[in-house]
Amino acid sequence: MTLTPHGAHFAVYAGHADEVALAVLDDHRGEDRIPLAGSPDGWWLGHADGLAPGARYGVRARGPRRAEQGHWYDDSVLLLDPYARAIDHGGRAVLVEDTFDWGDDAPPRTPWTQTVIYEAHVRGLTMTHPAVPVQHRGTYAGVAHPAIIAHLQRIGVTAIELLPVHASITEPAIQARGLVNYWGYNTLGFFAPNNRYAAATHPQGVVDEFKSMVKALHAAGIEVILDVVYNHTAEQGNDDGQILSWRGLDNRAYYRLDPYGADLNLTGCGNSLNTHHEVSRRQVLDSMRYWVTEMHVDGFRFDLAVTLARGRNHDFDPDHAFFAAVRSDPVLGATKLIAEPWDCGMGGWRTGQFPRPFSEWNDRYRDDVRTFWLTDLAATFAGQPGHGARELATRLAGSQDLFWTHERNPTASINFVAAHDGFTAADLTAYNEKRNEGNLEGNRDGSPHNRSWNHGHEGATDNADTLAWRRRSLRNLLATLLVSAGVPMINAGDEFGRTQHGNNNAFCQDNEIGWMDWDWQPWQDQLVQSIAALAAIRRAHPVLQRDRFFLGTPAYDGGPADVSWLGQDARPLTPEQWEGRGLRTLSMLIGAHRPQDSDILVVVNGAIHDAQVTLPDVSGRRTMRLLWDSTWEQDPGEPQVRFPGTQVCAGPTSLQVWASETVTD
Repeated sequence: MTLTPHGAHFAVYAGHADEVALAVLDDHRGEDRIPLAGSPDGWWLGHADGLAPGARYGVRARGPRRAEQGHWYDDSVLLLDPYARAIDHGGRAVLVEDTFDWGDDAPPRTPWTQTVIYEAHVRGLTMTHPAVPVQHRGTYAGVAHPAIIAHLQRIGVTAIELLPVHASITEPAIQARGLVNYWGYNTLGFFAPNNRYAAATHPQGVVDEFKSMVKALHAAGIEVILDVVYNHTAEQGNDDGQILSWRGLDNRAYYRLDPYGADLNLTGCGNSLNTHHEVSRRQVLDSMRYWVTEMHVDGFRFDLAVTLARGRNHDFDPDHAFFAAVRSDPVLGATKLIAEPWDCGMGGWRTGQFPRPFSEWNDRYRDDVRTFWLTDLAATFAGQPGHGARELATRLAGSQDLFWTHERNPTASINFVAAHDGFTAADLTAYNEKRNEGNLEGNRDGSPHNRSWNHGHEGATDNADTLAWRRRSLRNLLATLLVSAGVPMINAGDEFGRTQHGNNNAFCQDNEIGWMDWDWQPWQDQLVQSIAALAAIRRAHPVLQRDRFFLGTPAYDGGPADVSWLGQDARPLTPEQWEGRGLRTLSMLIGAHRPQDSDILVVVNGAIHDAQVTLPDVSGRRTMRLLWDSTWEQDPGEPQVRFPGTQVCAGPTSLQVWASETVTD
């Protein structure tokens, strides 16, 4: 729907329809139908005189209703415009205008090497924050509040990745249980912001409130990345399904169907979008361009991205036309693009196989870091061997095994230890088993394979020793995240030990389980200080901002190798040590790019006892300074400075970060 001086032009695709009409809705006159003119290429066009911002409208399409052919036309159903830029609370499209004053807003364009992502839910982030006015809690305006922005800046966040903000609805089966689709992975419209997350009540106000949020975050140097669900829609297919929009316009064009006209379920939800069809693919690209050009967002995280790249035979194609279109687009090619590299279809796990310029959620990173710090630690306490440290080292170094062969670099890896889907980081240290009873599915939902460890007691406890071990493990997980090559992503609330009380699938928990609790205990504030310190270390040291994989060679004449893997005696690890399942203590020496920069030494002690570690002797460096230690519950104040070649103590199950001191005359 495009505004003109005298009304609006309208175009909609319905390639198999016999008749299509624009339905303009009026509270007094009811519905005015304007027949649209068809064209050979399947588009239906028309003009509505006198239409102005605020007008509500829909579409009616008449055509064959033959399930075996995949057609579900029914002109008794008022369909939503797939390109609606605003949707009212009744699910009707509303015409809005673009008159927002962006002022001097500009995208921060933070380099990938300096990016720290914070994954958050608009509603959950602000619902209990005491500084956010009550009327703004749970809204775009709440995210833009100075207190929220100050917290993000404190912990070094450069980009906030918002769980789906596209208009969405709750599935009937979830509604029947008295719950809601809180996360929003059930899209009703790819262009309209979700009304539930707005303090404004008018559709135009909702759009403007979202823009104001983006403008405020940009002013603080924070990019906005949207988690987008282009892989499926909220329509439920086949006989018992819903006809809301796309299915009633052209089911065969918009969705993936089998030869008998039934939905192909590649997403676990059915109604998989068919990006092999040019019209469906174009819709996704148009949506992306709209959110970048009109709403000023900075990038996208694609939910179940493999579905978007399945070809004619439904196989994953890294050369898919969708990828080619994004790469060549002058607007989209400059944004941050992140793939969730799996879906539920055949051959759906594709971590490391997406083309440039996409980065990817690295599930191998998540699993290997959890294994070293949690499940292998549990095995060590039980006197059993773990997996050694090879996989942890590979993840610390940027997951070259996954991305090197596809001519990418460490920033292709979005590193995370926890995300919205699964245990929070704190719950990883407190639960061996999921506790999803509140989802009313008999605890059958959610993954049972979490690589977590409860440190000897399931769930909440007052035992001081257990809590101390858990909090150190939590610091180890987050510290590993912030010193690894690649792009760190923090799950909102992990920086202060947020819990979901063991629920690892809180998609339907629009309550205290799904919301962040800002009423901190002292240890939580100390944890935030600790994470802020780690983020500052990452920001201050270029050696932790890598744009290429390690080669084992010096970056400059006379300098140390770009990476060295050392044993407790500061000597290079031998092949036999690397292969050992008992390897729990090692150091990673990251050589500086330039003589004036510091080298960084990461000391990992996964053993349950102290380890004496010799600091390496690096040419041209006089001293080593301890910047951070996971045994610290709070900043100790005066930093430790030691000479290379001396022994230092790494506490049980700990991680230390040292920086070399440059020799000066």
